[in-house]
Amino acid sequence: MIRKFLFRNGRRYASKWTVLLIDLGIVAVSFILAYFIRFNLSFNFDVQKLWTQLPIIIVLFTMAFMISGSYKGVVRHTGIKDVYAIFNAVCLASIGAIGVVLANRSAGFVDGFTIPLSIIIINSLLTFISLSTSRYVFKIVYETMMNGSTSPSKNLIIYGAGESGIITHNTLTNHSKMRAKVVGFVDNNLQKVGKQINGVKVYDKSILTPEFVRFNNISEIIFSIQSINPKQLRVLVNEVVDLPVKVKIVPPVEDWINGELKVSQIKRVQIEDLLDRPPIEIRNSKVLKDFEDKVIMVTGGAGSIGSELVRQICKYNYRTLIVVDQAESALYDLQQELKQIGYFNFVPIVGDIRDKNKMRVLFQEYRPDRIFHAAAYKHVPLMEQNPYEAVKINVAGTKTITDLAVEFEVEKFVFVSTDKAVNPTNIMGATKRIAEMYISCRQQDGKTKFVTTRFGNVLGSNGSVIPLFRKQIEKGGPLTVTHKDITRYFMTIPEASQLVLEAGAMGQGGEIFIFDMGESVKIMDLAKNMIRLSGLRYPEDIDIKITGLRPGEKLYEELLANGENTLPTYHDKIMISKVRDIDYSATRTMIDELCISNLFFKDNVVQLMKSIVPEYISNNSDFCKLDGEKSKDLKKQSEIGLPQLNN
Repeated sequence: MIRKFLFRNGRRYASKWTVLLIDLGIVAVSFILAYFIRFNLSFNFDVQKLWTQLPIIIVLFTMAFMISGSYKGVVRHTGIKDVYAIFNAVCLASIGAIGVVLANRSAGFVDGFTIPLSIIIINSLLTFISLSTSRYVFKIVYETMMNGSTSPSKNLIIYGAGESGIITHNTLTNHSKMRAKVVGFVDNNLQKVGKQINGVKVYDKSILTPEFVRFNNISEIIFSIQSINPKQLRVLVNEVVDLPVKVKIVPPVEDWINGELKVSQIKRVQIEDLLDRPPIEIRNSKVLKDFEDKVIMVTGGAGSIGSELVRQICKYNYRTLIVVDQAESALYDLQQELKQIGYFNFVPIVGDIRDKNKMRVLFQEYRPDRIFHAAAYKHVPLMEQNPYEAVKINVAGTKTITDLAVEFEVEKFVFVSTDKAVNPTNIMGATKRIAEMYISCRQQDGKTKFVTTRFGNVLGSNGSVIPLFRKQIEKGGPLTVTHKDITRYFMTIPEASQLVLEAGAMGQGGEIFIFDMGESVKIMDLAKNMIRLSGLRYPEDIDIKITGLRPGEKLYEELLANGENTLPTYHDKIMISKVRDIDYSATRTMIDELCISNLFFKDNVVQLMKSIVPEYISNNSDFCKLDGEKSKDLKKQSEIGLPQLNN
């Protein structure tokens, strides 16, 4: 019955005035006990004086409790800070009692009023112990009663026995709904191993074995180490990913809410945390000065890269930000998100970059100084089946925005390209390369400085492999990988956006910016790690299925095309690609022809694209027939994992 009552009323909190009255009652009992202890548990003292002194003690403690605020804490969540508040209140009241006694001796406010110093000291000790114990007992009783009415708790290991680990332990154990039991701490500091923290033993990492995990029924390992870099984290996580547990991590202390860790902030280790390179950090940024009082336009502003560009641009002191996208729902969601965090100086425009009349009206009305062109179709297999749309958006759409930028003398135009434009093997990559070439052609025609950024796959973007694997894991698998040896470069969305902004600031026109993305990642290894990080086993729990290369797909991606080399910039991770010379007149003529041709006749269009981009050789595609012997050689090399043909 009591348990049912507690469970039903578990979310209610006792009034602070109720807590204050109970505390004062404990003070009164402690004061009376202090007299009994002082006089050997007898009545050999003046009881009348006790009743005279007690109200004054009550008043003094009331004032002390008010000052320290010890009665305001939630008793069921009592912690070390609450004990400090009780200690401060007891000390303050005891000092006040001594002061009142001494003042009465001098001034004689109350005849015969005095309290022996021994009584004050004994009362202080009894009161402090009683108040602390009462809170602790209530907390234990409450947790015991509440835990008895819910499902069994889960057992955890906290990796890190430092201050962050202790805070994590307290956060977990104080959360009534979590009902987590910390089986132990794990720490590499041998001086801590074998000792106990809050009654929990500290172990060496050697105990993290399948046998130990199964015997203790451990379901999660939480990494709570503040001073750890991604490389160290990757090493530690790799040591435990084969265990049948979920791996989680405590965020940096600066991300805690009002300086306090919340259970909701403890997240699973993401594959992004285990990149085989340190995160890209832009220092000595020129962006702040470059955006000062400028009108900025972002096309494709509701997409994965475009929306992050918009979020980062919003932090600068620009004049106006125009966000263009044809996806109404995604643009609306971005608008609401920005408004909620306090950004209002932007103009969302629903529009298609292929609509030259609409785009011209925008340029006439807002006169942009900076354009970040992120609008594009990017999914390789879909574009292989729909070359019409790929050319109309990625080439003709880019041509429209580029021509308007030259006409309206936009200061800088930053084009978001892809590593798939390098020695392309598919429609999407070829259209992005053609767009790069057209931008190079227009660089010669006006005042606009055209800059291109080229990078690999973006973690977490719409349609990327990471969200796909997550969905497949949620459904129980299998995970689908197109080839056991396929590799890709990866970067995070904030890193990609940061690169684009920095390139726009440092670019002087005509450059293609690429950056050091570290080692390429084997997709098969990526899939295995994602299975393990989900607390599952490969292949026992979830298997991986090889489906074969998709139309137009490469085994690996490149960042430099044939005939290109790099120059350094002031950032050691960002380089400038020196592109080969092209015949601007002939190239522009062919691109103009491509944009006005009847695009429903696929073979004719693709053949023209191959003329514009000689290194474009289709792979695993219906268009391989247009390449003849080159396509056969490329297919043979793809099957054995050799580098592609250089043209």
